[in-house]
Amino acid sequence: MPALAVAALLLPLLGAAPSVAGPSDAPPATDRLQRAFATAAAEYRVPQSVLLGVSYLQSRWDAHGGAPSVTGGYGPLHLTDARTALEGASHHDEGTEDPRGDAARAPLPPKARATRAAALPDRLTTLPRAAELTGLSAEALRTDPAANVSGGAALLAAAQRELGEPLSADPADWYGAVARFSGAEDSATAAAYANDVFEVIRAGERRTTDAGQRVTLAARPGLAPDTARLGDAGLRAASAAGTECPKSVSCEWIPAPYVEFGDGDYGNHDLGNRPASQRIRYIVVHDTEGAWDGVLNMVQDPAYVSWNYTLRSTDGHIAQHVKAKDVAWHAGNWYVNAKSIGLEHEGFLAEPDAWYTEAMYRSSARLVRYLAGKYDIPLDRQHILGHDTVPGTTTATIPGMHTDPGPYWDWRHYFRLLGRPLEPTAGRKSPLVTIRPDYSANRPEYTGCEKAGESCATHGSSAVRLYSDHDVNAPLIKDIGLGSAPTTGVNDLSSRVSTGQQYAVADRWRDWTAIWYLGQKAWFHNPAKNPAAVPASGRVITPRKGLDSVPVYGRAYPEKAAYPADVPAQAVSPLPYTLGKGQKYVVGEKVPGEYYYAVGFDTASHRVVRGEDQYFEIQYGHRVGYVRAADVTLSTVR
Repeated sequence: MPALAVAALLLPLLGAAPSVAGPSDAPPATDRLQRAFATAAAEYRVPQSVLLGVSYLQSRWDAHGGAPSVTGGYGPLHLTDARTALEGASHHDEGTEDPRGDAARAPLPPKARATRAAALPDRLTTLPRAAELTGLSAEALRTDPAANVSGGAALLAAAQRELGEPLSADPADWYGAVARFSGAEDSATAAAYANDVFEVIRAGERRTTDAGQRVTLAARPGLAPDTARLGDAGLRAASAAGTECPKSVSCEWIPAPYVEFGDGDYGNHDLGNRPASQRIRYIVVHDTEGAWDGVLNMVQDPAYVSWNYTLRSTDGHIAQHVKAKDVAWHAGNWYVNAKSIGLEHEGFLAEPDAWYTEAMYRSSARLVRYLAGKYDIPLDRQHILGHDTVPGTTTATIPGMHTDPGPYWDWRHYFRLLGRPLEPTAGRKSPLVTIRPDYSANRPEYTGCEKAGESCATHGSSAVRLYSDHDVNAPLIKDIGLGSAPTTGVNDLSSRVSTGQQYAVADRWRDWTAIWYLGQKAWFHNPAKNPAAVPASGRVITPRKGLDSVPVYGRAYPEKAAYPADVPAQAVSPLPYTLGKGQKYVVGEKVPGEYYYAVGFDTASHRVVRGEDQYFEIQYGHRVGYVRAADVTLSTVR
């Protein structure tokens, strides 16, 4: 299409006035995206509420500056052009840990990045189709939000026509088209996606986007879509048989193999009897560092490692691989593995612009709520762990521990979806704080996304940087366990805290707050008008009277006397950290000293060893840690 024709077509979508009109005819800058939705809805005869609902579930109406999602989706409608977006992208290993983290066995090789599939499914190539339908260039659809909205409207209208349905003004008639828009290949996934969209439409939404656009979707509480239209979509049936998922998500069973290789070697997880044998205390959030198909190939490799669930970016579909009763090899710490469920989310830590879809956030939150309810797991940051908050098991393993999902995972939004929004729980001068910056406005500089020393793209972040004094020019806080000088590297966790984590206040100075962190005072900028933390209540520990310091551990193992004769005693090895006199740290919970002995294929040899020693899990630095209960005094702060 000639450039002038493209410009003429885009003009009404952009909300810009023709050149002959005066400036008063242009809509307010913050209203352009809302106008684009209205214009595209009218042009393609799609109900505006449907177009807004689909866009919210994809991107929450954000444009991300024209950058692609983790699966190559662009703009508010997440139009996918995966080959363009991802073929030249570079990714990084974020750790060299042994995924099992069990000193009783030889270490496994580190988790590698999954390769991308050569053939791309239709769900990853919707942008070229939108270009055909609209006559707009692929570049415009990728970079111009208004054009992108127009492309999404054209796709929805085409899906409605392909179903043999009229372009009705009633949103209830568009359930089948919305389901097809998801790109899902099975009816269960398509239905879960469409149900989410219509839930958004019923509830309504209002927010300011990352580009400062104010968008509103008026609530339609009584809207009941015609779900029978999904039957005409021609999608294959899918079974959730064998899965442990809530009914509100689409889920399939793709098992990780339990296979013996000979010579005592086997993979790729351990059989267990949880929670009867031991409690499931944690859910660990990971990112895949690879695309869906390649990741599924890896978890089905008996010589590889495992995790319990994988979540897909485009539509939030879930695959379960390991039963909750069994122990997957995913967190690099055997104590945590034995007590956790691991969730891998399709994504890349070091690509700040490779954003996560709302569909995947919502599906993940539903799964976590279900698992937390079933296994009595508290919904807080000391039980819903990032892989980056799992501690090293010994001093030697600390530098190699993984750092995903990284600073770009939106923990504040995630906990809102979990039904546990991170709100103040105490008065303004409380001696405890919950880290809670404004994700979009909080944009600390990181380096190392492309090359060492080079800045990452500017992006919202869940992380807050820590300094040795109340000054941004002061040295960064050092983590002695890493054995290196602190940097602003995207994988360097030494001097940052994350949204939802809680700490005891050590000092205050004007707009700065100091917390106890890694045995030292660590300062962060916390102005009243744009706070990085909110007051909190909770339980804290401090060294008991008479002790100048107490050791910190990466695992809560039993004392030597607790092991039976046929189970080798595991060392209770302190990390290179201490908790000093007068310092305070927030408590997650009190846990027994336990070790799951499972070093052979035959489950008859498996044992849960439980000792007399008790531990407190604490938020020590960026990662959690454990201290012996006998070494500390517990108190409550309200």
